Amino acid sequence: MEIINYEALSHCIRDAVRDELQEHFKKRDSPPQQINERLLSKKELSDELGVSLVTVTDWMKKGLPFLRLHKRVYFKMSEVLKIMQQKIKD
Repeated sequence: MEIINYEALSHCIRDAVRDELQEHFKKRDSPPQQINERLLSKKELSDELGVSLVTVTDWMKKGLPFLRLHKRVYFKMSEVLKIMQQKIKD
């Protein structure tokens, strides 16, 4: 007596893998998500953008997104650029 139909199981596995690969490539075609994006310190951000630390502090007061870890402030460059692009459009 055959409990597992190996041919049917093989088709199920093949279909499941095909569906997962199609879903993976659909996500890959969408805009990339910066999951492991490096955090920049205030000094690194000011150097990267060519502005002073005072300017970065002023931008923070005006809504520039930042993360506070303990007493330190960090930025995600993708979020900073996104806000800057929105401000240019406005």
